[in-house]
Amino acid sequence: AAVSWYDEFQRLYDTIPCVEVQALKEHNDQVLHLSFSHSGCLFASCSKDCTVKIWSNELDISLQHSSNMRPYNWSYTQFSQFNSDDSLLLVSGVFVGPHNSSSGEIAVISMENFTLLSRVRNKPYDVFGCWLNETNLISGNLHRIGRVTSCSVLWLNNAFQGIESENVNVVKRLFKIQNLNASTIRTVMVADCSRYDCPDLLLDYEEQLAASSACPCPVFDLGSDSEEEEAKAKQTLEPAVPEVPGARDVVAEAGLQQLFDDILEGVRPTLTETELETKVAELFVRSRTKPPEPNLLPTDSNSKAKYLIFTTGCLTYSPHQIGIKRILPHQMTTAGPVLGEERRSDEFFDSLDHVIDIHGHIIGMGLSPDHRYLYVNSRAWPRDCIISDPMQPPPIAEEIDLHVFDLKTMKEVKRALRAHRAYTPNEECFFIFLDVSRDFVASGAEDRHGYIWDRHYNICLAKLQHDNVVNSVAFSPVEQELLLTASDDSTIKVWRSPRFVRGQQARKPRPRKLLFSWLMNQKS
Repeated sequence: AAVSWYDEFQRLYDTIPCVEVQALKEHNDQVLHLSFSHSGCLFASCSKDCTVKIWSNELDISLQHSSNMRPYNWSYTQFSQFNSDDSLLLVSGVFVGPHNSSSGEIAVISMENFTLLSRVRNKPYDVFGCWLNETNLISGNLHRIGRVTSCSVLWLNNAFQGIESENVNVVKRLFKIQNLNASTIRTVMVADCSRYDCPDLLLDYEEQLAASSACPCPVFDLGSDSEEEEAKAKQTLEPAVPEVPGARDVVAEAGLQQLFDDILEGVRPTLTETELETKVAELFVRSRTKPPEPNLLPTDSNSKAKYLIFTTGCLTYSPHQIGIKRILPHQMTTAGPVLGEERRSDEFFDSLDHVIDIHGHIIGMGLSPDHRYLYVNSRAWPRDCIISDPMQPPPIAEEIDLHVFDLKTMKEVKRALRAHRAYTPNEECFFIFLDVSRDFVASGAEDRHGYIWDRHYNICLAKLQHDNVVNSVAFSPVEQELLLTASDDSTIKVWRSPRFVRGQQARKPRPRKLLFSWLMNQKS
């Protein structure tokens, strides 16, 4: 959309928020997350000091309110998100329960008077939670089935749990998903398909010229390496042929019996306890899983659909896959049965509509402003590595790759962006939040810097200095020349563009010289 290279030079040089104008030091421990309100007038910060602070975003940013969550047995706050009309704030934290077993909890705070409206348990805590609409939020729960097998349940919760009538549901089960090899569902977020195709935000310039003329590409697994594998993936998305009731049960029982017979007869090598548990769980889940929804890709008829996006896995406990599940219109309210629609015995679990394999440890995700593009921070595994023990994932690279996926076609559309680094091993790896504006992408890193890239040219434009790990970044949703960074050095830094800083300096009145003022006073 650029008119000339000179204009592009001005944009790339003059509009990047790379000039530090303010440092906020009201937190007294590591600052973990930042989030803006949709209006851009407020932002919230979460910290290891167990407070969530709400700030007024004026020319000089000031603290408006601070809520201490320690009275509710929280260890620290880790994530926040404003609802669509900025009237409520979701705050996610680590709740220290009985026997020192840490799980998560979500609190909802009213922006009108900063009162606590409700609290919802959230397990594991790195599900974080998110808003589905103005008054309903998504949380998680985890049920252990075996040593490396579990079931993740995602719940829809009404934010006003203590206010609604006792005759109205305040919770409803959304999805129940089987986890294998010690994996769990984490980091949930919602993408709104109705926001697609804003011409200023498209990364495909041919598509900018004809925004909606191209037919959506068929979905395939991004981890596949051959046309044959892609064809198989396409087939799984076609409407299923009606099955004979109980047919899958018979197949699963036969498969289980065959597995045991092979082990006893020595046809199959002896399995470890973990391998046996995984094999049995895989056979069980085949006969107890609801088929995926057909036609995942957005069309005119389902353009208002929403996707639930989360990290998951199938080989080890470290998150290495992105799961996508479409949320249907009747699922967007807590009305109806608490446990959701009635299920047959062979639909005990929900299947994922699409899976993106990253082949590395996922440490961050963020959506573009139009919700069409998903940006993913990951640390790659060695090429051709084999995972034999789910409790021992492969070593991860120090370089962080920033992948870009088009949620309209389910394809990777840009080569990975690089510059930032991380150093912690698998078992200590933590989330590094990123953010996306109209033209820029920003991310934290463990090398004491925040980074800014251009979305169109894939070039790193700026490094933003801190004294410790940078955990989170946030662009103002109404002014991309304003960026916030949060760090383990307990500070929030405010960054403005060179153009904005020059404009502010030009507006400041010049002080009169003291001698001239003294002479004028003597004459009077």
